[in-house]
Amino acid sequence: MIRYELRCDQAHEFDGWFKDSAAFDKLAAIGLVECPQCGPAKVAKRLMAPAIPKKGRPARNTKPEAPPAPVAEAPAPPPPSPPALPAAALAAMPAELRAMLQHMRTEVEKNCDYVGADFAEEARKIHHGEAEARGIFGEATEDEAEALREEGIDIARIPWVPPSDA
Repeated sequence: MIRYELRCDQAHEFDGWFKDSAAFDKLAAIGLVECPQCGPAKVAKRLMAPAIPKKGRPARNTKPEAPPAPVAEAPAPPPPSPPALPAAALAAMPAELRAMLQHMRTEVEKNCDYVGADFAEEARKIHHGEAEARGIFGEATEDEAEALREEGIDIARIPWVPPSDA
């Protein structure tokens, strides 16, 4: 996943997470990148400094990998979902916010790999170039999340709402 600093045409600044640069360009072109404060708006990437590994840490593997050859197989069952927000929190949430979070959930599930409770371990492997660079999601304890941040691994918590068709 790649994080961009974004700004809408109303000067609201926010972050966005995307599978890759092409995913941002594609979503922005069809109007699916929206400002969380004012909704549909023209959104652009802001100038950002590149992520530079700390001394003594290997850089991430940035070489593009050739896609694997297609293999015909039966569709895999959908992965189990992380726990959703409690019903009381959902009831107090504005409908527009819930809709945006449902849209975000759909995009994460479509574009990222679910790694479950192995999230922290898999994030480290990706960060150190020991596993394929890709978007992942799953569960981590607060201690695991803090340890990842201390190691310089960018992660984000997303409020997990039930899907819109639930």
